[in-house]
Amino acid sequence: VQLVESGGGLVQPGGSLRLSCAASGFTFSIYAMSWYRQPPGKERELVAGISSTGDITNVADSVKGRFTISRDNAKNTGYLQMNSLKPEDTAVYYCNARLNYLEYWGRGTQVTVSS
Repeated sequence: VQLVESGGGLVQPGGSLRLSCAASGFTFSIYAMSWYRQPPGKERELVAGISSTGDITNVADSVKGRFTISRDNAKNTGYLQMNSLKPEDTAVYYCNARLNYLEYWGRGTQVTVSS
């Protein structure tokens, strides 16, 4: 079982990044998926979530209107489109897949927003 995040990096304020989460070893399409982030020195927080079929999504108030979560079950991949990035978005971003009591995490990808 693996979740592998990619797409992080250094970006200037106002810029965009698209994170990907590639799943393998389990039936990704029946799991809800979420993105979490952990800023430096702070606790991990929920950023966005999407249902297994992709028809229900939610995002944290802090990123509403700037971040969009999506998934492509045919590719076993989830995405987080991040626009209008701010320095406070700097964090390690983690992908999570959950089905009832089963839960998997990726190792994270670093996003740094700085000029």
